[in-house]
Amino acid sequence: MVEFTRRKLMASSAAAALGIGAIGTVSADDTDTPGAPTIRGDIDRLATTARGAEVTGPFVFENGEVLFSLQHPSRENAAPYDTAAVGVLAGHQFEFNGRNDEFDELEAPRSKAAREQVQVAGGEYDILVQEGEEINGGSERWGHPQTPDGTDVTEFVGSRYGDVGYNPDMNFFVPTDDEGLEGYLFTNNETSPGCITRTPISRGEGGWSADAANAMELENREAFREIGGTRINCYGDLSPWGTPMSSEEDYSHPRVSGPATVGDVIEAESGVGIRGAAAFWNRPNPTEIAGVLGDDGDLFEESWYPQGTWALGGVEMQAYYLGAEPVDQDGDANTTEPIGEGYPNRYRYGHIVEVTEPTAAEPTPVKHYVMGRAAFECPEFMPDERTVYLASDGASKGLYKFVAEEPIPSYDDRMDVRGTLYAARVTNDEAAKNNPPAEVDLEIEWVELGTASNAEVASWIADYDDITQVDYLETHADVDWESDLEAALAAADEEVAINGNRDYITDAEIVEWARQYEEYGPDGVDEELRRIPFLETRAAAKAIGATVEFRKAEGIDSLDDAEPGDFLYLGISELNDGMSDDEGDVRMDRVDGGVVYRAELEEDYDVSTLEPAVVGPDATDRESIVDAAPINVDNVMVLDDGRVLLCEDKGSFGRSYPNDALWVYEPPTSVHIDSVAVRQDATAAAELTLSAVPDGLAGGTVSVSVDHTDVAEITGATYHDALELTAGPTVSDDGSTVEFQFADIDEEIQPGATDVSVATVELEGASMGTTDISVTVDSLDDDDGAPIESRPHTGVVVTGPPPIDGGAGGSGAVPTDPDGDGRYEDVNGNERLDYDDIVLLFEEIEDDSGSLTVDAYDFNDNGRIDYDDVVELYDEL
Repeated sequence: MVEFTRRKLMASSAAAALGIGAIGTVSADDTDTPGAPTIRGDIDRLATTARGAEVTGPFVFENGEVLFSLQHPSRENAAPYDTAAVGVLAGHQFEFNGRNDEFDELEAPRSKAAREQVQVAGGEYDILVQEGEEINGGSERWGHPQTPDGTDVTEFVGSRYGDVGYNPDMNFFVPTDDEGLEGYLFTNNETSPGCITRTPISRGEGGWSADAANAMELENREAFREIGGTRINCYGDLSPWGTPMSSEEDYSHPRVSGPATVGDVIEAESGVGIRGAAAFWNRPNPTEIAGVLGDDGDLFEESWYPQGTWALGGVEMQAYYLGAEPVDQDGDANTTEPIGEGYPNRYRYGHIVEVTEPTAAEPTPVKHYVMGRAAFECPEFMPDERTVYLASDGASKGLYKFVAEEPIPSYDDRMDVRGTLYAARVTNDEAAKNNPPAEVDLEIEWVELGTASNAEVASWIADYDDITQVDYLETHADVDWESDLEAALAAADEEVAINGNRDYITDAEIVEWARQYEEYGPDGVDEELRRIPFLETRAAAKAIGATVEFRKAEGIDSLDDAEPGDFLYLGISELNDGMSDDEGDVRMDRVDGGVVYRAELEEDYDVSTLEPAVVGPDATDRESIVDAAPINVDNVMVLDDGRVLLCEDKGSFGRSYPNDALWVYEPPTSVHIDSVAVRQDATAAAELTLSAVPDGLAGGTVSVSVDHTDVAEITGATYHDALELTAGPTVSDDGSTVEFQFADIDEEIQPGATDVSVATVELEGASMGTTDISVTVDSLDDDDGAPIESRPHTGVVVTGPPPIDGGAGGSGAVPTDPDGDGRYEDVNGNERLDYDDIVLLFEEIEDDSGSLTVDAYDFNDNGRIDYDDVVELYDEL
């Protein structure tokens, strides 16, 4: 026997020094935060779910009927509400008129019977399919994965990620007829191995019904097994081209816990007290690692819990699903006997999975590896078919954006999809001054992580395909595990805790990637290191200063046909850990009830400001307040009329009833002024519009102002033709402000109208630069004389550079920015990029480089005008 000596090391001291506390806890010790709760707009309760269940996977059919999942209801409820299910809110249909007056708000459930079932305003919950139901002619069970030989994974002993089939989430319907009344319902199940079930459903005179006999568990198809299957499938999206997008919510992906970085591990010369669950992925019986990291296990002096360890549950089941030989199945719990061939590759999980050809006999899955790895709750694919926003659940997580180089469906092979991955960074100081969330917008910029294709990332992932639990022992312990498994496991655990898991990407590689990134930029890193931001997305984002502090970002959605000026909604289920502490970019007052933010979509579907739209209550608020406010909003879904479904995943709050609710949020009217680009000494028009007037528009007084008249001035304005009674408009002498006063005396603007044009503002460019153009609402009244709740939105005026008159290509015309990127490629002002632009810039650099406007012509982004800018402009041509 080989002797093994344990070393006692301090775990808690390193964690405390880095500010890592308990991850994922909700505290009732919450102060009375101003503005909690706040609802900017109106909100009404449409349904409550059965006791113990979340409201998840909302979907609204074309006819206005609503469907959602009954996720993990209490087993003590009366049947059938003791079993997970998916059902339709029969008797309720949205009219898509932008108003909540189409239904009477549901009262909170008071009786025991009401609390044990789904309650619907004006209707009832018709169950379509339920957990474990026989499907596919009896060869499969709904929500249950199988091994290659057809054995249900519930037959095996081992750790689990919840009850199999008990956690249905995403639901998206792909119609197979023109009326949208029959087709396939795609449902996620949060389990390991994961599940995506395709169920035929149709609507007849009696309502919606499911054809369980012809439903299929997609996970059991060979095409899914070839990509490793899926894991912990949470919410998702339906792409603009009609394919379901499933999110793998792999909480076990963190390399380091809480706000710590891999650099902190290197500096501490140990990962004790800092490492996350990812380090122990291929450990035999991985969920038991927390039990040996101190105290009872006695490996270290004080215990610590790697973030995400609980989500290692079900990894052995994933191996059996893939065909690995099951280890000892005689008992009733996991053993530490290592699994060899067939163990799953951890880098294959935590992705967005597209179900292509969704109506085919055998749908084909594609993992969009290039969109990174995280505990993805859901993506939002924008109408440009290139931009994707990605929200990650849990504590201390990032908010991500992916932009494809071409529209995603235009790629003949999805593995050729290529684009750039970004992480959000919060930039405004007000976000870090411990202010109430209701009073603070989050200003964000997007930090580029890297550019690649699905095929490239897939090739990097494949390098780790053959790693097993045997490797964990043989790589990290000098002890012969076959002779003394206990000693070998203890030695390996200690080595991995201190120095990391060398079977996968190492700490040193991540730190070196970050160093090269800072020195050379994302495209200048060594070829071998390009994999880092795609395989270790959270760790990479942390290493270069992105804001990895978001807490339980569980919902993200916008209009299906959203355009610039519309809104993207983001649900933060709990605003506490990571977002309400004393470090980082976000330090706000704690609101355990969470916040729903919204962001106005800009050109190219970018977003730069998250504004609080719905703020939940404090944990200490009285019962009457908590009863009437949304708590822990999870999934969000924007209706065609701009209203938003808010689905609760309620935390430990003192409501008078224990049930989660489905709320309908009616946002306030947005008073919007366009952003415009204008040449010097030229004019441009900006439209002043109201997003919606549910109860009509009687009139109002509104002013528009530019902050910097040395950049642009207001020179005139006109009213929309529908407004018959008006005053002015009055432009100030300095051109900074115009005031509008108007009344719709002929009631030309009807209740329920959207995108209501009020006036046009004329602006003249004065000198190169940018200035905000803002709106002030003094009053707005509806047709009943009641004030219209409104939210003004600021635009931007961009004035271009002056003409360059010298050189052969000089025309005296004002340069333009053809692609809107802030650089003026059209140097000679002829409305296009051509060779004369390169010549003119080349000739003017030698004599006038000091007078050229750097911001306009710095094409290589090095802060000055030089000959490389000429080369960059030529390359663009």
